[in-house]
This record gives sequence, C-alpha cells and structure tokens, in this order.
Amino acid sequence: MNVFDKLTLPNGSIIPNRIAKAAMEENMADASQGPSEKLMRLYEAWANGGAGLLITGNVMVDSRAMTGPGGVVLEDDTQLAKFARWAQIGRSKGAQVWLQINHPGRQMQANLGQPTWAPSAIPLDLGKLSKRFNTPVAMTQEIIDDVIVRFARTAQLAEQAGFTGVEIHAAHGYLLSQFLSPLTNRRTDEWGGSLANRARLLLEVVKAVRAVVSPQFSVAVKLNSADFQRGGFTADDARQVVKLLNGLKVDLVELSGGSYEAPAMQGEARDGRTLAREAYFVEFARDIRKVAEMPVMVTGGIRRRQVAEQVVKSGVDMVGVGTALAIEPNLPRAWQGGKDTAPQLSPITWKNKTLASLANMATVKFQLRKLSLGMKTDPKVSPLRALILQQTTDACRTRKYKRLMAQRTT
Repeated sequence: MNVFDKLTLPNGSIIPNRIAKAAMEENMADASQGPSEKLMRLYEAWANGGAGLLITGNVMVDSRAMTGPGGVVLEDDTQLAKFARWAQIGRSKGAQVWLQINHPGRQMQANLGQPTWAPSAIPLDLGKLSKRFNTPVAMTQEIIDDVIVRFARTAQLAEQAGFTGVEIHAAHGYLLSQFLSPLTNRRTDEWGGSLANRARLLLEVVKAVRAVVSPQFSVAVKLNSADFQRGGFTADDARQVVKLLNGLKVDLVELSGGSYEAPAMQGEARDGRTLAREAYFVEFARDIRKVAEMPVMVTGGIRRRQVAEQVVKSGVDMVGVGTALAIEPNLPRAWQGGKDTAPQLSPITWKNKTLASLANMATVKFQLRKLSLGMKTDPKVSPLRALILQQTTDACRTRKYKRLMAQRTT
C-alpha cells in the first residue's frame, strides 16, 4: 500500500490519494461569518499542493457557539454562494473537500458574551486561564434536540454548496467529545452514565446527517483515541464507539486525541503517558482498525513521507497532515516528486504547558496567515511574537463578533 494509492470509500466515492489536509482552526471568517477571500487563497494553495482530501477547519453549526471569534458559520443559506466558491476552489485540482462541522460546548471563551452549554456544569481546568471560560449550564432536552437539527442542517447546506462530505467533530474536547467523556458528562438521564448513553448524541447526530444528505455524500467522524486524562474517555471506549458507528453508513473515522485541558493532539498528555514524537496516535489507529468496518485515518504529528508510508503499510487507510501542510502546502507534490521534505516548527519548551499549547497554536496560525496573503511561511517565528499577534487579532475579532451578535438581537 502506498500513500499515493486511491482510496474508495464505503459510499463508492474515490479519494485520489491517502494524504489528507487535516483540519486546522483558521479563524478567517469575513465580517458576516462566511468564508473570506483570505480563506479562499489558503485553500487554493492546499488544492494546488496535491493532498487527496481537504478537511476544513471548524465550521460552526450555531453562530452563538463558537470555538473562536473569527470562525466560519453555516446555519442558513444566506451566504451559500461564498461556500460554493470555497468548495469549487478546494475541488479545483481533483481533491475531495469535506466541511468539518462542530459545536464547542464548554470550550468557548467567556468574553464572546454568549451562554455556554455542555452536558454537565463542569468547568474547564486550565489553571490560571480557567477564568477565561464560563462554567457551563447543563443542556436541556430542547437544546440537545436543537443541536442535532443544526448539525443536520449544516451538512445539508454543505452538500448544496458543492462540498463532497462533512466531518462531524467528536474529538478534542468539543461538545460531542464532552458527551462521550465521563469527566465532563455526569448526566443521569438517557444522555449520560453508560458509554451507550454517552455516545447517544454522536449517534443521533450521525443518523440525522445521513438522513438529509445523498448516499454519495461522505459522512465522516473525528474521534478521540483517548482523552489522555485519568478517568476520561479511554482507548477501549473509542473501540466500542467505532463498533456503534459501524452500522450507520459512516465513510471514514479520523482518530486524534486530547482536549484544551490535555492537548495530546500537540504531543502532550495529562495522564502520564508519553506520546511518540511523530504519528502520535498510530498505535491506537492500528488497534481500532481491527474493529472498524469503515476506513480509518490517523492525524497527529506526521511530517515525513517515510512515517506516512509506514502508517499506511501498517493497515491504516489515510494519514492526516496538519502543521506540516501549514508550513509547506505543496508537501504531497514534493513527496510524490521524491523529495524528503519534512517541515517542522521550532520546539516550544515553556514550563507553563497551557501557555505553550496556546503558543503552538499561534505559530501554526501565523503560517496560515502568511499563506492566505500569498507570502512565504516562517517556521522559525518566535512563539512569543506569534502568541502576542494572535491574542491581539483575537481581541479585535472578539469585539467585531460581539457587535455582530448585538445587531442580530436588536
């Protein structure tokens, strides 16, 4: 098996190679929360780069529930033309393009001024930074029903816009992941307790999405291989959830891991586990591949063709590449041309792990900003400089977001 072999999905559609541009949170919405011109240029660079699948960064199903103030929202058809252009650009060189659809749950900053909902009223534990997030309110049945409808509506609109699929985000500590974890889901009704109950919301979302899109439209799920927190969602839980997904016409499961509290997706764990320096979650993926009836993709730290090839040859169907493609968007073409290109950011060794995690995300977004402007990336950028720039940008976007939401309610 080769990373440049085609992959046929259960729905019959074909991905031209086994390399995916994994989702990264670009936060490049325009003033009305649609995809901006900068975002279009960014995806044009990735479309030209040769990945077989492009998975967008978070697209929110509810404008009141945001992972960041510059996030793209698709909750109605008012800006469908912009999304259609985004899809056309992404597909222009033959790649499949999937919209990653998401709801943050409790992982939404308090300064956005919106109510924070989650399965249970469990606040984030980020040390001194915890105050940046509200203690969430436990979701009512009405709100749960509304979330299910919103995921389905966003998926339906994505197909209308010309995207070839959606990826339902149930990882990284966002809402669906919060329902799956016993640390964040303390409910005693049918949405909590046993794993079957904790997985119920994810399964209902998948069913609702599948019911409103065509059979050839791809429906994928991003799932944590584990939370990497003691007492949290485990690798065995992940195996059981994949078994539950087997019968729901899911076309691919992407495995990652972690959350804001334990950013394992950046190579850090909070439960004492040491993650590999590259391809963090591949052992979990190989294990889950044994029970999965759909293709499995693994994301986390992959930056070398040799490692990507090893992952695919081990039985994992696709490799997701994030940071390396933020630095070098033409990486798949370079690999196919025989080059051993291996883009890497400078390591961040700060003692404060939460700040180091924020700085890491900021350095990635710094590269995305450069690409969106048609400029060369700078993987050696100072993490402190990138973090200050990101915090300044986010503050400005937060003010704009709050003004926008105030206008919509007056």
